[in-house]
Amino acid sequence: MRKNSIKNTRVNGEVQKELSVIIRDEIKDPRISPWASVVDVQVAPDLKTCKVWISVLGSEEDRVNTGKGLKSAAPYIRRELAHRLNLRNTPEITFVMDQSIEYGVNMSHIIDDVIAKDEAAHVDDSEDTTED
Repeated sequence: MRKNSIKNTRVNGEVQKELSVIIRDEIKDPRISPWASVVDVQVAPDLKTCKVWISVLGSEEDRVNTGKGLKSAAPYIRRELAHRLNLRNTPEITFVMDQSIEYGVNMSHIIDDVIAKDEAAHVDDSEDTTED
C-alpha cells in the first residue's frame, strides 16, 4: 500500500472517525479535556503504527493533562479500535499535540485588533480634517 493510496486515505479517515468517537464517548478519564479533538491521523502503510494529532482548546495545563490521559488510555483505545475496525493489524497509537487551531484563533484575534485600531485611526484622521 503506497503512502498516498486511496486505501490508505480511507483507512486514515475511518481510524480518525472511530478515534474521535472513542475519545469523546468512551474514555472517562477526567484529565482529558472535553475540548480535545482529533485533527489528523496517519496510519503507516503496513498498519503497524499510527500518529494521531490532537488539538486541545484551552490552557497549557489542559493540553499537558490531556496528553497524559491519552497516553495512559492508549492500550484501551487500541483495543476499542480493534473491535470497531476490521484491519489486518491494529496499529500502535502515538498521540501528538497539535496547536494549529489555537494558533489560528490567536491570529484571528490579532487581525481583528489591528483592523479595529486601523479603523479607529481612520476615524480620528477624518475628524481632524473636518475641524479645519
